[in-house]
Amino acid sequence: MSKECVFCGKKPQVGNLVSHSNIKTKRRFNPNLQRVRHQFPDGTVRTLNVCTRCLRSGVVTKPLVRKQG
Repeated sequence: MSKECVFCGKKPQVGNLVSHSNIKTKRRFNPNLQRVRHQFPDGTVRTLNVCTRCLRSGVVTKPLVRKQG
């Protein structure tokens, strides 16, 4: 699973973990990605990795729930 948002392209960033004694070691800041079903304008539905900011801003169009039975 790639750690990249499909819509905005948000990826992991690299920074430093700074201890109390000011020792710096490398760390990664991963984006908050969720697997969400998205309905495209042509009607197809796919599961995509999307960051929570794209979810909240309304970039993702969730499909309508079909009744079973």
